Amino acid sequence: MKEFWVFLDGLEAKPSELASSLTKANVVASRKMSKREVEKLTGVKVTVASPAEDSDIQLVADNEPLQRDLKANRPTAAFVEVSSGRDEEKVLNAFAQGAGYVIVRCADWKVIPLENLISKARTKGRLLMEVSNHAQARLALETLELGSDGVVLNTPLLGEVLKTSEVVCSRLVELNLVEAEVTGKKEVGLGARACVDTTDLMVPGEGLLVGCQSSALFLIEAEVSENPYISSRPFRVNAGPVSLYILSSKDKTNYISELEAGHPVLIVNREGKVRPSCVGRVKIERRPLMLVEAKWRGRKMGTILQNAETIRLVTRDGSRSITELAPGSKVLVRVEQGGRHFGTLVTEESIVEK
Repeated sequence: MKEFWVFLDGLEAKPSELASSLTKANVVASRKMSKREVEKLTGVKVTVASPAEDSDIQLVADNEPLQRDLKANRPTAAFVEVSSGRDEEKVLNAFAQGAGYVIVRCADWKVIPLENLISKARTKGRLLMEVSNHAQARLALETLELGSDGVVLNTPLLGEVLKTSEVVCSRLVELNLVEAEVTGKKEVGLGARACVDTTDLMVPGEGLLVGCQSSALFLIEAEVSENPYISSRPFRVNAGPVSLYILSSKDKTNYISELEAGHPVLIVNREGKVRPSCVGRVKIERRPLMLVEAKWRGRKMGTILQNAETIRLVTRDGSRSITELAPGSKVLVRVEQGGRHFGTLVTEESIVEK
């Protein structure tokens, strides 16, 4: 599980704003505030610099002697400044001396030192990277594919707390997929069909969630299957007409027409596990289309896809070509309540989508 820490020192916000913004942080660190003062704002774990404080985690500054607080039986977090390759050894030494966490601060280079540290220290303790914004946080969590075990945000901007929280939480998302029963399908003629090429490679059972209704999105498998007529393209999902909804983050949909290079999307597998990706390109062509209609607990839903054998919908135990679907076939769908306002879910809103 990725951890999200926030330094309160220097954060420009009112106490009420802090309380609502820090609910998704695992730990709040402060050099100036006591644990009691912090806990008035939030119920998360607290670490403070002074060892005299009864904090949940003892924070040790760089170059301070590292002594485990055995009496309190609490973990220790050690700060380490990394400015050259020689400093990487300090991180390993901190873990060897009993630190449960090491927070790495890099003044200039960030990616290469972190790559080295992930490869050397990832099994020795929790490796955290100090960052100043959500973009740095994303990079830290993706470095060497494994990423750091978490990030420590040091910023005066409350908005960056919220954005960084979203970045960290996007690594923890799992979606609930249900089995909807196909009730029918029909050809609907030519339309502007979009292939969404991501910047990642997908495997069988993975794809993108799309649909005619934002509250019912079908899991369409990437072009991972080999066939005698065309090579597999595991980075691509033949997603359907440009008017469809597509899930681009846990809480947001877009029209496929809005996608372009650099736009975020979510890759989802049949277990509902999610990983963020990015659009590399969108290819739009006129192709014959087919409407697939389904139902779940009496709710009607549908999606439109290209009418071709290579278009496959994900099922619990495999995938089915759109040409093989028949009444009674089961496919995986993400179902939710409420409506959307410019792609953002509003659970309290009543909306009818047909």
